Amino acid sequence: MSSSSKASIAKKARTKAEADFATWLMMAKLGGFDDLPSSAQSFLTNYRTRLETMSEAESTALAVREVYSAYYSEMGGVGAAPEPKARTPTTEGKVVRSQRLDPNPVKAARHSTTPMTRKSLPALLIFASMVALVVAFRFLAQ
Repeated sequence: MSSSSKASIAKKARTKAEADFATWLMMAKLGGFDDLPSSAQSFLTNYRTRLETMSEAESTALAVREVYSAYYSEMGGVGAAPEPKARTPTTEGKVVRSQRLDPNPVKAARHSTTPMTRKSLPALLIFASMVALVVAFRFLAQ
């Protein structure tokens, strides 16, 4: 099996495992544990058992790892599921700075241009005209 197909299977399996586990956990919290497949119930039971001895984050990570390993082999992966690569930040070197807001919103509103007022006025007129037309139509139809 080539390295790229192994990585592709691993990525798909990991994504599916994370999504499915989160879904199963939410369904169980909402009272739908009995509606889950038996494999999902087994993973959740192991997760709950581990919560007694470790933190929620550790137990979740381990449960997702177990689901990932199962999915990896189901999807045709050979051998042990590879460890996922650490995610690298995509904004490295790109700093985004927020604009400063005026602490006095009344003063800022007075000094800013008001395109919103210009846009909402025609919309208000159109709405009022439509209401008037509906009322006139109902009055004339009687």
